[in-house]
Amino acid sequence: MSAAALKVSTESKPGSRLSVKVTVPGERSKASYEEAISSLSRNINLPGFRKGKVPRTVVMQQLGAVRIKATALESLVDTVWREAIKQEALEPISQPDLSGGFEGLLATFEPGSELTITLEADVAPTPKLKTTRGLTAEFEPVAYEASKIDEMLEDSRKQLATVVPVEDRSAAKGDIAVLGFKGTYSDDGSDIEGGSADSMDVDLEHGRMIPGFIEGVIGMSIGETKTVDCQFPEEYPKEDARGRKASFEIELKDLKTRELPALDDAFAQQASEQNTLTDLRKDLEQRLKDDAERRQTSNRRDALVGALVEQLEVELPEALIQQESRNLLEQTAAQFAQQGMDVKSLFTPDLVRNLMQRSRPEAEERLRRSFALTALAEAEGIKVEEPAVEAKLEEVRKELSADAKIDPQRLRQAVMDDLIQEQLMSWLEENSTLTERAATTPSEASEAKPAGKKKAASKKTSDESGSKADSDA
Repeated sequence: MSAAALKVSTESKPGSRLSVKVTVPGERSKASYEEAISSLSRNINLPGFRKGKVPRTVVMQQLGAVRIKATALESLVDTVWREAIKQEALEPISQPDLSGGFEGLLATFEPGSELTITLEADVAPTPKLKTTRGLTAEFEPVAYEASKIDEMLEDSRKQLATVVPVEDRSAAKGDIAVLGFKGTYSDDGSDIEGGSADSMDVDLEHGRMIPGFIEGVIGMSIGETKTVDCQFPEEYPKEDARGRKASFEIELKDLKTRELPALDDAFAQQASEQNTLTDLRKDLEQRLKDDAERRQTSNRRDALVGALVEQLEVELPEALIQQESRNLLEQTAAQFAQQGMDVKSLFTPDLVRNLMQRSRPEAEERLRRSFALTALAEAEGIKVEEPAVEAKLEEVRKELSADAKIDPQRLRQAVMDDLIQEQLMSWLEENSTLTERAATTPSEASEAKPAGKKKAASKKTSDESGSKADSDA
């Protein structure tokens, strides 16, 4: 049956939806009904009849007209949808929804009579920008902070420190306390889930535990038991603990401290690939400057794209939002898996639904940014030339190991995406006005650290030994 026999009309709907109305001739509805009877006859099993040899009248008596019509209609809807897509060169990005529902359409379906089927599906939106030139944006400047060098060196000294016992004084900030503790909520006296331990190494640094805990331990003597009052922060990860006051019975079982290595050339050689402390300082300075420059570039670009998104006119289809939310969820799951967590048992159906809902705003923002840049490339004719792609591909291939197994098409696409991104950002920089936002707080600490060359020979004392208490206490 030719697709030319179908009468198709389309109508755009809000939310980047497309309504497709298909008028099916009576002979096609009749043919679908007859095919349903033939198909059911071939597959039905009835006592006294060989499979595939059940008479038509018996099939109709056994299955009934509604069952047969439903089978015919299911096949018809699927067939005409695929034909309409091809006939009208449509590009839906989701499965269609049947307007009025299947039951409603079934009630009007009469084999041999003309039938109107209306389906709706998401389609890719056509993003538009109100303007592309003369945008204004503010960005947060990121300055190089020389003081970070000393902080990083101190952190590295702690990692290479020798842990020694303390016997002649009380607990002080920076010590490692071996604690036994049990926590209860002050309002109802119930035990805090995960808020107890028989023996746990806890770094006595502010911010390691909930407010009040570390402060309560400082000043205690070995063997001393003490009740410490604390309060969970309002933004605490566990909802049932947020803002609640708590009481901890704490026993200081042992006390240790770190003997830090001297800040000299030997330390530089142990902590990094540098031969002298001077060289190490220079290396850290350059890395901090590079990091500050990268973060400032990122801030500038975020501000520019944010200004561009304000000019965007687009309706995001639900199918794309759901897909982007799933992408974010998969990224989260991959991060958990890399940390050794059992993702299959952790990601329950309820958690997946919650994470999908919570990731929706970020998913929408990412889509808007992507569509804004796509619209900019279209409006200003920005594209990547083939010679540039080939040159970049050659550069990337030289950096890859000889045995690296990478899909050539995916590699090419990744290179093209990077190149077009760079061109779009450069165009925005040249055609927009960027100003620095007045800094009100110090810039965030750099993630750059001395490259670890040798591990400390001392007994390992994990800075994260209080991980359970950090998350639960």
